[in-house]
Amino acid sequence: MMKNYYKNPIIEGADPFVLLYEGTYYLYCTSASDGFLVYSSTDMIKWKNMGYCLKKGDVIGEGGFWAPEVIYHNSLFYMVYVADEHLAIATSKSPLGPFVQDKKGWISNKKAIDGHFFKDDDGKVYLYYVRFDEGNVLYACEMNSDMLTINEKNEVFLFRATNDWELKDCSVVEGPFVLKHDGIYYLTYSANHTRSPYYAVGYATSKKPLGPFKKYENNPILSKTDRVNGVGHHSFTTDHDKKQLICVYHRHFIFNEFTPIIVCIDRAEFEKINSKTTLVIYGPTNTTQPGFN
Repeated sequence: MMKNYYKNPIIEGADPFVLLYEGTYYLYCTSASDGFLVYSSTDMIKWKNMGYCLKKGDVIGEGGFWAPEVIYHNSLFYMVYVADEHLAIATSKSPLGPFVQDKKGWISNKKAIDGHFFKDDDGKVYLYYVRFDEGNVLYACEMNSDMLTINEKNEVFLFRATNDWELKDCSVVEGPFVLKHDGIYYLTYSANHTRSPYYAVGYATSKKPLGPFKKYENNPILSKTDRVNGVGHHSFTTDHDKKQLICVYHRHFIFNEFTPIIVCIDRAEFEKINSKTTLVIYGPTNTTQPGFN
């Protein structure tokens, strides 16, 4: 059988998240002023626009719909999303939506963006997110059993931008995503403003889901080249066999302009470098690449 090939970009959009559910990939991203579109694929290469999965009016929020992410938990799909610079959670019985709120409300009355669900091996679900405190800083908290709320008294400050590569534009760490490998938590994140050509991805590690986290000394692991820039706000998924790790991220479409923003995909893996396990992303690419399945 001839192997499929792809070439970035995949679609137009920002802040992408991909859910693999029952053999189909569902891609959610910042895509409309009044909600979110969802795209589906069986091979991560050919994507079909399936229309709105969340629409203004069905949930809290008037505008600024950003960064949707979905988790399947206890036979229900939960979407955490941003609107009006606040976080909210909506639910659906289908990955295609409609995602709605029976009772409209925010997770927190304090501003927050870029929510990320992480479900640990013991079944506990954590929410990672961004607060505004002299820049964008990372926080996390265990979800309450209703999967709709958190106890803010238990939220944990993780870290802020401190390193040179993180401060080329302004003080921003955002777009958190957690991978667990061999008992270690890899908290990946983006730094610099998304408008910046120096927007890039790094990671920090911990033995516990709420830290403390130590930043990788050779960050960033995904950053600009002489042909591609504005690389960041990513997520991870796998091929159907769960053997190949795949990074889904956005970048600038035109080298010297902020918009439009486009979604790209590239391979990733945990690799032994000098006897130390390291998360590696093989990108950003802009040439033809072999497919995944």
